[in-house]
Amino acid sequence: MSQLLVRDLDDEIVDSLKRLAAANGRSAEAEHREILRAHLAKRPKKRSFKEVLAAMPDFGDDELFDLR
Repeated sequence: MSQLLVRDLDDEIVDSLKRLAAANGRSAEAEHREILRAHLAKRPKKRSFKEVLAAMPDFGDDELFDLR
């Protein structure tokens, strides 16, 4: 497993993290891990160009774009 060191945090942030951790029955380190995990898990999965095109709604014929 990797480690992450966060420097130069405001004291208010650290105190808030410690209070939140205590309220959730976790250490500040475990709370930090949970915040990162929960936030990063919300990120949408990247889709391929093919998936994006396939998800586009069908608006019918392309007559309006036929320039012949």
